[in-house]
Amino acid sequence: MAAYIRKVRTASGATAVQIAAKDGGRHKILEHLGSAHTEGELAALLQAAREKLQAGQQELELDLDLGGGGERGSVIATKRSRWLIEAIETGWRRLGLDAVDDDAFFQLVLGRLVEPTSMSDTSRVVAEIGLTPAHRNTYANALKRCATNDYRDTVAKKCFEHAAATGGLNLVLYDVTTLYFEAEKEDDLRKVGYSKERRVDPQIVVGLLVDRTGFPLEIGCFEGNKAETHTIVPIVRQFQARHDIEAVEMVVAADAGMLSAGNLKDLDEAGLKFIVGSRVTKAPADLANHFHWNGNTFADGQIIDTVTPRHAKSTVNNVNKRTEPVWDAAGHPKSWRAVWQYSKRRAVRDNQTLNAQEARAREVVDGGTAPKSTRFVKTTAGGRTLDTASLDRARSLVGLKGYVTNIPATLMDPGEVIGKYHDLWHVEQSFRMSKTDLRARPMFHHARDAIEAHLTVVFTALAVARYLQAETGVSIGRIVKTLRPLQESA
Repeated sequence: MAAYIRKVRTASGATAVQIAAKDGGRHKILEHLGSAHTEGELAALLQAAREKLQAGQQELELDLDLGGGGERGSVIATKRSRWLIEAIETGWRRLGLDAVDDDAFFQLVLGRLVEPTSMSDTSRVVAEIGLTPAHRNTYANALKRCATNDYRDTVAKKCFEHAAATGGLNLVLYDVTTLYFEAEKEDDLRKVGYSKERRVDPQIVVGLLVDRTGFPLEIGCFEGNKAETHTIVPIVRQFQARHDIEAVEMVVAADAGMLSAGNLKDLDEAGLKFIVGSRVTKAPADLANHFHWNGNTFADGQIIDTVTPRHAKSTVNNVNKRTEPVWDAAGHPKSWRAVWQYSKRRAVRDNQTLNAQEARAREVVDGGTAPKSTRFVKTTAGGRTLDTASLDRARSLVGLKGYVTNIPATLMDPGEVIGKYHDLWHVEQSFRMSKTDLRARPMFHHARDAIEAHLTVVFTALAVARYLQAETGVSIGRIVKTLRPLQESA
C-alpha cells in the first residue's frame, strides 16, 4: 500500500492531518496525527507527516478540499478525477487565463496536461476524468478562434502579468527547438532543415522566451530551414511590442548558438542587456594577454574579465599590457565584455571528448572510412594527415567557458554574469516539458493557422504546468499520476 498525507476539514472547522493508504479500493486511515486550528499548527503537523512518510508522496499545497465534512472524510469512489481537475482549474484561474472564455479551449489545454494526444482523442481523455467533452467540431472551431480572437495575446499578457508580479522579468531566457511533422512534402513553413537527430522530415523552428524560473513569456515559429541565430531578435521584439516595454531594463540570456555580430548589435541597439555563450575558438584572441604573460595554465574556478572583438578583423587586446582591459561601452566601441572561467571538472570532460576525437581522426588517417567531416583530419592532395596544430590548440583551451555581454562590471560582477547565464537550464527544462509531459511533437497539423493554434495550446498548458510546479514543488507529470486515479462519484 502506498501511503500519502491527507488533510480533512473537521466538523469543528479545524483541519485534521492523517496518513492514509488505499487498501482494496478503500482509503484506510493509518494514523491520525492531530487537528490544526492555526496555520502554524497545520505546518507543524504536515512536517511531522512528511517525516513519517520519508520517501512518501508530497502533498500538493493548493488549498484543495481533499476531505469530506466529518473527521473520517469521504470514501473516494469512481468516475470523476475531482482533485486533478480542481488542481488544474486552480492554476488556470490564478493565472487569470479564464479571461479566455472558451470551454473547448480549456478542455484542449486540460487534455494536453493530463494525457497529450491528438485533438480528436481529447474527447476520450476529458471523458475519462469525468467531464463532458466538447464535440470534435467544437474543438476544431476553438482552434480557429485561437487565431481570430487572438487567444495567444490574451494568454501571453496574463503570463507577463504573473512574471512581473513574481519578479521574474529582470532576466529572460531564450532558446530554440525544432518540431517535426509526419509529412512527405515541404511547404512555405514546414521545411527540411538542420536536425541534431539527422531527421529528413519537414520541420519548423520554435523559439521560446521564458522568465528566470522557466515560466513562459513568448513563443513563435519560423520556417524549418531558418538559422537559429535569425530567431532571437524577432521573438524579443515581438515580446517588447506586445507589452510595450522597450524602455524596461531587461537582460536576455541565450546559448552560443545565438552568438552572431548582427544579433548582439540589434539587441544592444534595442536597449537590451544580453549574456550569451561564447565559442571556445574565440578564447585565444580574448585571452591573448593571459596566454602571453601566464601561458595556458589556469587555477580551478579562475575567472578572467576581459574584452572580445565585435568583428573577427578587429584587434582589441594589447599584449604589451599585462592588466586585462576593463570593458565599457564608450571606451571600447569595437568590442564587448567577455568573461571566461576555467573549471577543472570541465577540463576532464573536454579532454575525454578530445581523446575520442583524436582516436577517430587517427583511425581515418590510417585508412578508415571517413564521414563527411572529421575533426583534426587535414586533407591535401597528398592524402590525409593528423592536424596536430589544431589538436594542440584545442587541448590548450580545455576547461574554458566564455560569456559575452554588454553589461559593464560596475553593474554586474563576473560571477553574477555566469550565474545568470546558467539559469538557461530553466528554458531547456520548459522545452523538455513541452516535448515530453506536453508532447508538442510530432505534429499532425498542416495549415499555418492550425500549427500556430497548436502552439498556443502548448504554450498555455506550459504556463499552467510551470505554475503548478512552482506552487507544489511537484512536476506536472507527478501531479497527474498522483491525482488522476483518485476519483469520486459525480
